Amino acid sequence: MLKITCPWCGAREEIEFSYGGQAHVAYPADPAALSDDEWAQYVFMRDNPKGVFLERWVHSQGCRRWFNAVRHTVTHQIDATYKPGEPPPAQAGVK
Repeated sequence: MLKITCPWCGAREEIEFSYGGQAHVAYPADPAALSDDEWAQYVFMRDNPKGVFLERWVHSQGCRRWFNAVRHTVTHQIDATYKPGEPPPAQAGVK
C-alpha cells in the first residue's frame, strides 16, 4: 500500500486520502468572459505527463485538509508533499 505524508498529520495509508487532480491550475481572471469552449478547456483538460507531476490531494479520512504532492505517474512514488500556497519543492524536477 502507498504511504502518503499529510503535511499536518504525517505519514498515513493511501486509503485515508482522495485524489484532487492537477495542482497549480489558475482560476480564470474573468470566468464570465470565457466562451463555452474556453470554459470546457479550463474545467476538463489537464496535463497527463509520464513522469513527475504536481497533484492535489485531500486527507479525507483524517484532518480533511487539502495539500499538494509531487508524484511520479509511472512508479506512483510520492517524492514530497507541501501545503497549499507554498511553492513546489526545488527537487521536484517539474518544469
